[in-house]
Amino acid sequence: MSASVLYDAPGPKAIARNRVYAVLGTLAVLGVVGVSIARLAEKGHFAPEMWDIFNYAGIRQNIADGVVSTLKAFGIAAVGSLVLGVVLAVGRLSDHRPVRWLATTFIEVFRSIPLLITIYAVWVGFLTDHSMWALALGLSLYNGCVQAEVLRAGINSVPRGQREAAYALGLRKTQVMTSVLMPQAVRAMMPTIISQLVVTLKDTSLGFIILYPELLYAARLIASNTQVNGQYPYVSTIIVIGVIYVAMCLALSALANWIERRGRRAKTGIGPAAAAEPEEAPGVLGHTGTAADDLGPHITKDTRS
Repeated sequence: MSASVLYDAPGPKAIARNRVYAVLGTLAVLGVVGVSIARLAEKGHFAPEMWDIFNYAGIRQNIADGVVSTLKAFGIAAVGSLVLGVVLAVGRLSDHRPVRWLATTFIEVFRSIPLLITIYAVWVGFLTDHSMWALALGLSLYNGCVQAEVLRAGINSVPRGQREAAYALGLRKTQVMTSVLMPQAVRAMMPTIISQLVVTLKDTSLGFIILYPELLYAARLIASNTQVNGQYPYVSTIIVIGVIYVAMCLALSALANWIERRGRRAKTGIGPAAAAEPEEAPGVLGHTGTAADDLGPHITKDTRS
C-alpha cells in the first residue's frame, strides 16, 4: 500500500467498500433516469407524433437558421475574446504601472459581473437594434478577460532563461513577447483556450434573453408554438437541440485537437532522412583512425621533433 501527498491510499477493505458505493450510486442514478423516462412516456412525450414534427420543412428551416445565427455570434465572440485576451494579457504584464492597473481593473470588473447582466446592459444601453452584436460584444468582454488570465499564466510559465536570452540577443520587448513568449504560451495553454471557446459557444444560448434568434430561441419558438395531441413537444425539442449543441461542441474540440497535433508535429517533426543514422564524417576521432591522421597531411604522427 502506497501513500500520496494528497491522500492515503485506500486499503483492501476501503477499495471493496468504494466499489460497493459506486455500484449502488450507479444503480440509483439509473433508477431515477428510468422512472423519469417512464413517467414522460406515460404522458406521451415519446410518442412518434412528437418526433414527426422535425420532418416538417418549416421546423427544419427554423433549426438551421438558429444554428447559423449561433455560429455567427460565436465566430465574432471567439475572435473578439481572443484579440481582447491578448491585449489585456500584454497590458497586465506591462512595465508601465498605469497600463497594468487599467488592464487589471478591466479584467476584475468584467469577470465579476454576471455574463447575462453584461449582455443585457450592452443590448439596452448601446445596441438595442443589433442583438447579434450585443450578444457577441457581451461574450467578448467576459471571455476575453478569462482568456487574458489564461494567456498570462501561459506567458509566466515560459522559463525565464528564454526571455533573458532573447534580451541578450538584442530583441526589444515587443519582439520578445510576439516571437518568444506568446507562441509558447498559446501552445502550452491551447487545451484551456479551447475549453473556454466551448464555453463561449454554449453561452450563445443567452441570446434568447435579448431576442436574438439563435438556436435556443428557435427551440423555444418550436416547442411553444407547435401542439401535438394536445401537448407541446418540449421534451423532444430539448433532446434534439441538446444533441445539436453537443455535436457543435465536439466538432470544436476535434478541430482544436487537430490544430494542437499539427502544432506539435511542426515543433518536433523529424523527416525520414533526418531520422536515419548519420554517415560517418571524415576528420572525427574514432571514425577515420587516430587523431594524428585526422589533423591533416601537415602534421605527422611523430611529434618528438
